[in-house]
Amino acid sequence: MKINPLAGRPATAAQLIDVSKLITAYFMNRPDTHIPSQRIAFGTSGHRGSAFDTSFNEWHVLAMTQAVCLYRKLNKINGPLFLGMDT
Repeated sequence: MKINPLAGRPATAAQLIDVSKLITAYFMNRPDTHIPSQRIAFGTSGHRGSAFDTSFNEWHVLAMTQAVCLYRKLNKINGPLFLGMDT
C-alpha cells in the first residue's frame, strides 16, 4: 500500500472543515427518502454518511432510535441496551 505524502503532517487550512457549517447541516438539513443517497446506510463499522450530504444527521439518529425501540417492544426485549461509539 502506498503511503500518502501528507501522512504525519498537520492539515492545511484548505483541508479543514467548517465545524459551524457541519453542525448547521446536521440539525437543519432534512433527508428526502426518495433520494437513495440520503437514506440510512450501514457499513461494516456502523452508520455511514455525512451531514454535508444529508446522509447522516439528527433525522437519521431519530429514525434509528425509533426503529430500535419498536424492535425491542415487538420482541418483548426489556433488558439493558448497550451502545458503542467510534470516532
